[in-house]
Amino acid sequence: MASPKEPYVEKIVIEEPATIRREVAPARSSSSAWWIAALVAIIAVAGLFFMMSGRTATEDALQAARDGGRAQATLDNAATQAQSAALSASQASANAAASMADATRSAADSASSAAERAAETSRNAAASATDAATDASNAEPKS
Repeated sequence: MASPKEPYVEKIVIEEPATIRREVAPARSSSSAWWIAALVAIIAVAGLFFMMSGRTATEDALQAARDGGRAQATLDNAATQAQSAALSASQASANAAASMADATRSAADSASSAAERAAETSRNAAASATDAATDASNAEPKS
């Protein structure tokens, strides 16, 4: 059997006494494939038309999107600056606490040194008073 893609089909008929006769007939063409292809093309064109004419962005929608993006960027920038300010404040607080601790330590050391000097001065004064009293009692004339 011949393939349907061939344009003509040959039939060989063998008759007795050995005469060979060939018949050439045009092959049957089917238009159903063309109808299916046309239907698919129409559906594709309709789909493209629907997609292209569907939603188009208006200038107002684009401007609203730009404004929304600017607002979001401003908000993100403000949040970043707030975090940076909080970090700076935390570092400043830690530095102030360290300075106060150093000042307190220095004041305590100064007070301790002053107390030691006052005690030494008091001891020296007491020793001088004792020496003066001893000298005075030794220098008294005896009668």
